[in-house]
Amino acid sequence: MEILPYIYFAYMFIALYFLSLYFLIYLRNKKDLFSFPELKKNYSISFLVPAFNESKTLADTIEHIFNIDYENITEVIIINDCSKDNTLEIANSLKAKYPKLIVLDNKINLGKAGSLNRALKIAKGELVAVVDADSYPAKESVKRMAGFFEDEKVGAVTCPIVARNTNLFFEKLQAIEYRVIALTRKLLDYVDAIYVTPGPLALYRKTALLDINGFDQNNLTEDIEATWHLTNNHWKRKMCLSASVSSTVPSKLVAWYKQRRRWTIGGLQCISKYKKEIFKRGMLGMFVLPFFIVQFFLGLLGLGVFFYLGVTSAITNYLFATYSINANVPLLTMNQLYITPSFLNYLGLIIFSISIIFTLISLAIMKKTVMKKENVFNIFFFAVIYLMTYPFITLVAVYKYFKRENKWR
Repeated sequence: MEILPYIYFAYMFIALYFLSLYFLIYLRNKKDLFSFPELKKNYSISFLVPAFNESKTLADTIEHIFNIDYENITEVIIINDCSKDNTLEIANSLKAKYPKLIVLDNKINLGKAGSLNRALKIAKGELVAVVDADSYPAKESVKRMAGFFEDEKVGAVTCPIVARNTNLFFEKLQAIEYRVIALTRKLLDYVDAIYVTPGPLALYRKTALLDINGFDQNNLTEDIEATWHLTNNHWKRKMCLSASVSSTVPSKLVAWYKQRRRWTIGGLQCISKYKKEIFKRGMLGMFVLPFFIVQFFLGLLGLGVFFYLGVTSAITNYLFATYSINANVPLLTMNQLYITPSFLNYLGLIIFSISIIFTLISLAIMKKTVMKKENVFNIFFFAVIYLMTYPFITLVAVYKYFKRENKWR
């Protein structure tokens, strides 16, 4: 098919473009990747912990928050969102141990965004930290993140997420993914292009959250939407690579799939909400929106090419076999055992090589914060198989988005 080389060229161009962009940003800022501003002001901080059926992890999360090396934690607010287990009982039992702990109990299900907005109304801190109830901030995290708020234009600060459970093969793949994401997010920081401040640990200036009217209760990824809204309102977002938060990653394929599908639907909701901003002046319109749209388009286009080649190959082989049997011709000869190199093969090899190289470079850089050797097979499987599943998830997410099946779980 004549169009296939152009599609391969487009993929290769975009891959090389972003690899070059990240590489140039890295070379220019490699000495400062893990630096953070000196904290000069003792900001008061309110921690918000939304919880739905988190009885297994909530107590450990709260313990990690109160063990953070920071003096001015004003309060920690747990918002129980109609849990069906004993999350509420555990939350209330913790108040005796932690006097600064406040427990809110939603009488109706508000979702994560609604729960955060409820707590935001009573939060007293100058800064607001959002922590998922299955996540565990590192002891030094807040001190290293809070210094970025010395710049009054900074509205949010994020940090790397580290996989807490890495015993299973599937969990190790996610650990690799999180480290690659952390580096790319830091590199995007240098061009003011951070597009998400994830839920495991994000630190916000309260006035910035009030400026965007809190979190969007209609979006499945309130953290992405809030970051886009902050970007659109000219608030800076920063990434502190020297801080970290560990989070429990899905151990089973179904749970992982539902999580990724929700993220993708949330991204589509954000594109729909801010589509009028595309190509308008500012980072949201000129980079973030086009980046997301191209990402979705290329994923679906690649999946379409994959199915096209698979179907045409199957039909060709079926017809060849049928006519060969009728003509009494051998189905397989020695000549057919040789693989003839083609231009498309070379382009595919280049794209694959770029994926492997970028993964290896990212892991090598991130070993400064996470000292862990990676199995070569894990890296190969991540770059070749794991990442190839995302277009399939995107396809399902697009279908469910247009069917209005936008559910959290």
